[in-house]
Amino acid sequence: MKRKLLYASLLILFIPAFLRAQGGKFISVRGKDIIGPDNKPFLMKGTNLGNWLVPEGYMFKFKDVSSPRLINEAILELLGPEETTKFWKQYQDNYITAGDIHFLKASGMNSIRIPFNYRLFTTENYCGQNNANRGFELLDRVIGWCKKEKLYVILDMHCAPGGQTGDNIDDGNGYPFLFKSKAMRSQTAAIWKSIANHYKNETIILGYDLLNEPIATYFNADELNPYLEPTYKEITKAIRMVDKNHILILGGAQWDSNFKPFGPPFDKKLVYQFHKYWTQTTGKEIIQDYIDFRDKYNVPIYCGETGENKDEWCEAFRKTLDRNNIGWHYWPYKKMDNTAGVITFDVPAGYDKVIEYTEQPRADFGAIRKAAPQDRELIKKALFQFIQNCKFENCRPNKGYMAALGFR
Repeated sequence: MKRKLLYASLLILFIPAFLRAQGGKFISVRGKDIIGPDNKPFLMKGTNLGNWLVPEGYMFKFKDVSSPRLINEAILELLGPEETTKFWKQYQDNYITAGDIHFLKASGMNSIRIPFNYRLFTTENYCGQNNANRGFELLDRVIGWCKKEKLYVILDMHCAPGGQTGDNIDDGNGYPFLFKSKAMRSQTAAIWKSIANHYKNETIILGYDLLNEPIATYFNADELNPYLEPTYKEITKAIRMVDKNHILILGGAQWDSNFKPFGPPFDKKLVYQFHKYWTQTTGKEIIQDYIDFRDKYNVPIYCGETGENKDEWCEAFRKTLDRNNIGWHYWPYKKMDNTAGVITFDVPAGYDKVIEYTEQPRADFGAIRKAAPQDRELIKKALFQFIQNCKFENCRPNKGYMAALGFR
């Protein structure tokens, strides 16, 4: 009798854990395929949540004011510190909501890529805040919505300490200082370790995109490219100390276009990523280098960014990727007054004055005073109306673009 009771007790203890394990499988890799929780090949099809956690000037219709830091400086000069903090808080809370995530899943997408700035996980000032937990607050929220909708997530470090690209997209200082700084590489690895530890048991996360578009074409590739794979190995080592579950995604050098710096895979769960814009759309030759790499090393490849083009271009290239069994995330999800994205929203009244200000010379305080708007309340109203306009309920789908990608 005692033996039967012990056996029953053990069943009560272990069956729930077994069921949780069976019901919450991680996406993984097998040979050239990404493998879904059903043990079948999983071909990513979705979009990027660009301009949310990494604001980009061109999506605000700015020209030279291109990076998050420069956008923030312009808004600070227009609104002052207190209102700027309010602006960014409301912007982050409203640009992407549960409605957006439900729409993406309902349209037929199976996954999304979320760019983020490393500063969201530090006490460095970023978009009016210096809260080291802000990144987790925002990502936990959206990941919760994605889990409810069964929409898989890639977390993309778009902006790394020191800058990995050397252009506005890494929110740095105009050079990929990351690769030559031991301190910056260590900080990058430490942030990824913290993120991985936080999400190590979260199965709706497909993987971690370690560095977006490293080493722009403006710099000496022979000098910098040899640092790329060792940096990836350093980050991987840190992540694997706490998380052996998730896929790690490695982008090539020169805007994620060049796989030549890579040797044989150094981890069992690697996916190699390329980006492709403004090229020919048909013919296997436009992606042949990546296919050859896949065949040589028997690893999955994936197109993390493409698009920003006419519907016909987007459809033709999407079909090329599909024919060659390559998953994709088109860029971006949401843009103001633009049809080259999944959804769009209207330009606020008075917003032309905001654009006008950003195009004035502002190199010193005299120039800032000279460029200052006469009606700051108008500027404030336009900026906060931007937040209202970008809410999901005030957006509309670009039907031609969605049809080009095969979505409803």
